[in-house]
Amino acid sequence: MNSLYFSEEHQLFRASFRDFLQKEVVPHIEKWEKTGTIERFIWKKFGEMGFFGINYPETYGGMNLDLFYTVIFLEELQKIKSSGFAAAMWAHAYLAMTHLNAEGSEKIKQNYLAPSIAGEKIGALCITEPFGGSDVAGMRTTALKMGDKYIINGSKTFITNGIYADYYVVAAKTNPELGNKGISIFLVDTNLQGISATKLDKLGWRASDTAEIAFDNVEIPAENLMGEAGKGFPYIMQHFAFERLIMAINAHARAEYAIDYTIEYMAQREAFGTTINKFQALRHTIVEHATDVEHCKIFNYAAISRLNKGEYVVKEATMAKLKSTKVADETIYSCLQMLGGYGYMEEYPLARLMRDSRLGPIGGGTSEIMKEILSKMIIDNQNYKPAVEK
Repeated sequence: MNSLYFSEEHQLFRASFRDFLQKEVVPHIEKWEKTGTIERFIWKKFGEMGFFGINYPETYGGMNLDLFYTVIFLEELQKIKSSGFAAAMWAHAYLAMTHLNAEGSEKIKQNYLAPSIAGEKIGALCITEPFGGSDVAGMRTTALKMGDKYIINGSKTFITNGIYADYYVVAAKTNPELGNKGISIFLVDTNLQGISATKLDKLGWRASDTAEIAFDNVEIPAENLMGEAGKGFPYIMQHFAFERLIMAINAHARAEYAIDYTIEYMAQREAFGTTINKFQALRHTIVEHATDVEHCKIFNYAAISRLNKGEYVVKEATMAKLKSTKVADETIYSCLQMLGGYGYMEEYPLARLMRDSRLGPIGGGTSEIMKEILSKMIIDNQNYKPAVEK
């Protein structure tokens, strides 16, 4: 099946990236999980190796590779016992940087995208608000133009890399009376006066830094507007399909990791005179989960293949996130159970994996929102179209 999408070059990249993670990242994971801070040096190492530039233009230091290299990047990051570390890396590379590449001016690309690819600057995407949640159009943050500046006021929450970041990509209303047609996107340096960031204490993703950010009369140059004023909502929607597929790929990869670990554990753990991988109840449970995960993986790869060809896959991406995150939670819950008391111990990976996985059906749009989007498409025959033509 993999030969449909992965060439020998892909597999060599996977081996290289896996080796890099084992040597440069895994030795630090437990410290970063405990401190909640990923040290700056690792961002630079990712940049030096080109891992932040996989699908970005060579002009800015990227490698301009197909999306299946990104799939490998995401999958391998889920298999090193820290979804929080993984989140910090992909939120930088595929949330903040996606907007820089798509909507940023040439100046912004030179000053922010290129250093982001090099691992010299860290970005965060700021959309969600304390009172808004998944209701993007209901945001209250404003950016009002005053001469050659914009003045930003408001707050954002659940922002991955909100403390680490050197810059924010901020969605704000430039014409509040126009609703979702009045939203624009801005580049905001994090060291500006009037910005404060508070770290949030989370159930999982402990290595990741998630923040609530306040903007109090923050002044930015008018040239920091990205793309056209008033087109922020369509820009955000345009990128949501990719974000949902990222969440789906993360889900099938961590579920696969849980199954592989549990099978290995079952082969060694003995009870009643035999290894527990001989017990039919456990065997059948494992293969049911393995079947579900494989179905998700094949579907996710097919959606990525279409996205890689430039097709608009909002329906498939929404289905992928909805199903894959549910399957991952169910799989990891069962795998933890198969470890018995050891599954509940922090020295084994399943306890952390279960906490980390629980964010899947919440982040990037809740499962309930995914179902409502699909209801509009399947039941109401609503036909979503690309919001911004390239």
